[in-house]
Amino acid sequence: MEATNDIEKKYRKWIIILSIAIPLVVAVLFGVKLEGVKPLKFLPPIYATINGITAVVLIAAVVAVKNKKIKLHETLMKICIGLSVAFLGMYVAYHMTSESTKFGGEGIIKGVYLFILITHIVLSIAIIPLVLITYVKALAKRFDKHKKIAKLTFPVWLYVAITGVIVYLMISPYY
Repeated sequence: MEATNDIEKKYRKWIIILSIAIPLVVAVLFGVKLEGVKPLKFLPPIYATINGITAVVLIAAVVAVKNKKIKLHETLMKICIGLSVAFLGMYVAYHMTSESTKFGGEGIIKGVYLFILITHIVLSIAIIPLVLITYVKALAKRFDKHKKIAKLTFPVWLYVAITGVIVYLMISPYY
């Protein structure tokens, strides 16, 4: 048990640092526009697709663990983390080279869009520490704690992935 606590202690500061730094860096970079760089307008459908793939892989990972295919579950979760990092890099690159697209819908659809967008953004910030904590619990072999927090992490991450696709589909006619 001693080594397990050491692993969690070792990563605790990194979870805190990354959970604060990632949203702050993204927010800062969102305001930076690279001069003389051609807008990367091709990225939104790619990173929306990555969100969709993340959702599918997340579901596959849950199915794997329920079928006691632990190694497959572990591999699929690492793929999800990699996909999320790739998404984030493309998202930031797009916004550093392109002006934000305004949603052109009106009325109730605009309200629906804003609700989905705002919940997506808020939960995309919240998912960072959730994923990191869940991952570290597994790394520390604290599977009872891992399973408990994963029951919250999974639906939030799935919501973020799916709403990322929905936001893209709703705004894509206005690109």
